[in-house]
Amino acid sequence: MLPINRGPSTPPDPNHGPITVLIVDDHAVVRQGLRSFLELQPDISVVGEASDGQEALAQAKALLPDIILMDLVMPNGDGVAATRAITAAVPSSRVLVLTSFSEDEKVFASIKAGAHGYLMKDVLPPELVKAIRTVYRGEAQLHPEIARKLMNEFSTPAPTAAKHDLTERELDVLRLIAHGKSNKEIAEDLVLSEKTVKTHVSNILQKLHLSDRTQAAVYALKQKIVED
Repeated sequence: MLPINRGPSTPPDPNHGPITVLIVDDHAVVRQGLRSFLELQPDISVVGEASDGQEALAQAKALLPDIILMDLVMPNGDGVAATRAITAAVPSSRVLVLTSFSEDEKVFASIKAGAHGYLMKDVLPPELVKAIRTVYRGEAQLHPEIARKLMNEFSTPAPTAAKHDLTERELDVLRLIAHGKSNKEIAEDLVLSEKTVKTHVSNILQKLHLSDRTQAAVYALKQKIVED
C-alpha cells in the first residue's frame, strides 16, 4: 500500500465563505494568469502567491489557505518538499499539484508527501475550478494520466483478504470511489441517499484501516477490485 500522509478530512463549513487559494509557481506570468482566471469564480478567492517552496511554506502558515496550487520544480525548495512541510505545519490546507511534469517519481513522491490531487498544466480552466472544489471537499482529484500511472504501479494484488470483509454494497461504493466519483455522484449511480454513501465510505475506511478516499482508491486498484 502506498503510504499517503493526510491531515483530518473534515467537511466544508457552509458558512466558510469563498474557497481561499494560494498559488505557488516560480513563473510570474503563470501566477498572474491563474489569479486572473480564478478571481472570476464567485466561490474562490486568491489570497496569496509564492514563487518557491520556502515562500510557499511561509505564506501557508501566515494565510492558512484552503487550497494550495503547487508547482513542483522551483528553486529554494521544490514542490514535493514544500508539500511535505505544509502538510505537517498546516494540515487544514490541501495541496493540489499543478505541474508540467508527470514522471513517476514526482507523482508518487507528491502523493506520499500529502498532495490531495495532481493535475497537469494542460488542464482546461473549467476542470481546474472543478478540481479545486473537489479537493476542498476532501476528495481526491487526479489527472487521467496520473490515475493510469497509479493503476500500473499498484496492479499487483497484495497478499491480503481484507476486501472479503466488505459487503457487496461497500464494494460497489469502493469501485466508484476508485473511478473518482464524489459521494453525490455515487448516491445517484447506486440510487442511495448521500448520507448512506457517507456511512458506507466511513465503514470502508474503517474495515480496511485506511485514512482517506485516495488510499481507498489505490487499494481498489491494487486489489483489482476495479478493472483498468
